[in-house]
Amino acid sequence: MLFAWRNRFAPFCLMAVSTLFTAVSVASAQAPTAAPAATPAAAQGRPGGGGGRGGGGAAAATGQPAVIPDSTTEGTVTVGGQTINYEAVAGTITVGATDQQDATIGFDGKPLPDSGVKESDDGPPTARMFYAAYFKKDAAAEHRPIVFAYNGGPGSPTMWLHLGTFAPKRIVVPDTQHQEGAPYTMVSNEYSLLDVADIVFIDAPGCGLSRTFGRGRGEAFYGVDADGHAFERFIRRFISKYNRWNSPKYLFGESYGTPRSAVLAADLGNVDLNGVILLSQILAFDNSDDGPSANPSVDQAYALALPTMAATAWYFHKLSPQPPALKPFLDEVQKYALGPYMTALLQGSELSEADKKTVAEKLHSYIGLPVDFILKANLRIQGGEFSKELKTDEEISVGRLDTRFQGPDMDPLSANTGYDPQSDAITSAWNTAINIYLHNDMKYATQDTYFLSARTGGEFSWNMTHRPPGRGGFGGGGGGAAGTVETGANVMADLAYRMKLNPKMKVFLAGGYYDLATPYFEGMFEMHHLPMPNSLQSNISYHYYEAGHMIYVREDILKAFHNDVANFIKSTENGAK
Repeated sequence: MLFAWRNRFAPFCLMAVSTLFTAVSVASAQAPTAAPAATPAAAQGRPGGGGGRGGGGAAAATGQPAVIPDSTTEGTVTVGGQTINYEAVAGTITVGATDQQDATIGFDGKPLPDSGVKESDDGPPTARMFYAAYFKKDAAAEHRPIVFAYNGGPGSPTMWLHLGTFAPKRIVVPDTQHQEGAPYTMVSNEYSLLDVADIVFIDAPGCGLSRTFGRGRGEAFYGVDADGHAFERFIRRFISKYNRWNSPKYLFGESYGTPRSAVLAADLGNVDLNGVILLSQILAFDNSDDGPSANPSVDQAYALALPTMAATAWYFHKLSPQPPALKPFLDEVQKYALGPYMTALLQGSELSEADKKTVAEKLHSYIGLPVDFILKANLRIQGGEFSKELKTDEEISVGRLDTRFQGPDMDPLSANTGYDPQSDAITSAWNTAINIYLHNDMKYATQDTYFLSARTGGEFSWNMTHRPPGRGGFGGGGGGAAGTVETGANVMADLAYRMKLNPKMKVFLAGGYYDLATPYFEGMFEMHHLPMPNSLQSNISYHYYEAGHMIYVREDILKAFHNDVANFIKSTENGAK
């Protein structure tokens, strides 16, 4: 699995425990081809030998490794019978930790000549953020939609979305199965989004090929607000570098990428977004079912996870009688979850024993766990406990990111499953694919390593505190003294704030019925509780699929997801209603 089930931040990481401290070499390939005039990039020096996160390894005189030159390649992909010629750019953009510092940095990552700043590993913190951008050739860039995509973690690179969703190539893995091992299959991606938009995949600071430098770099980039600002500065720099200010703009975040998108949408003041695509959402961390017992009296996480547990029990035929169809069954469970079940939980110790038994029996009929087990859990079943218990008689644990996956029970005496069978099944394939792809296709010359987690270097510590926008005077931006903590990690206000400022912006919410990391009903609940006028609810569309957290593992669902996202972009790129 990702972290311990009781770790409240576990749902946002897309790395298995076995890979959290794994660094994978990306071998140096051919010298990168020169970037054409159509994609202006500042002239940069030859690489200085790479280096570890934070400036380790062979370094220039300043103590930092030299910036690796961008690599530009070309290719062709066929989507829906349409042949698309595209240009791909792999490179980095350096951002500062503050607006003032950011303004002193050039596109090449070096201090501007008139800034008075000297480059130094002991200087102010900076982040070199790696990206892979795909541009349709012979398209009018000033009107061409552009999508900025990223995974979550926090601390996870974007190899998952990059090679699983909308890039010109993708990795193919067997659904619900652990492939024997290499060789893995990469194919031309007939579901690439290049038919309707250019797309940029971004690695967060400290993971993938992104690196951080300078004093206090962890504090500067590892946190809800710091991370949002880093991505905001990256996007502003990117659209300036590639002259995309007048392009329709979209954010696409998965998992922790969804709270990042909410914060980022609010931070991108005076940059209107046409749309925000949220996959496997969690905006209010109290809604996580990984460790609600650490947050007593806040019971809604149990209710919001109940439909996913029911879907899983239905999938494995653990119900008697077995409902004939999934979706009508889930409609019934959702009503029960926020009705009688939530009412019972809110009563706490005042709930009578007779009523508790009635609720336990009803839960048994929905999620298949024994009545005695449910009573022993005081009607409150956490995600890890469910994954452990559902098939314990078979010595099997079911997945967390995707409960359709299953694997051996690691410890028969434990209360929770000790790993995530889905993450364990697919991480090696993506790990291999990103290295093959960067080496053979993108020709991105580096002797650095591709980090599967920002936790690799040991300085990672995520600051979950957050200051919501719009609490100050004219112009918003938060009230109170600098550093004041106004809320915990709940960014629902950020998304609502941006939707109120731009009432034409649309939101596309997607998820999987079998996702126990960010349960689908949780995302629906959060959307219906955004602090904004009800009239703006019509700007949100809901798209759920019979898959897990990473819906794109199933090819038929990837196809449907592509079609839904493409239609979303086509309906919003010109401000269409």
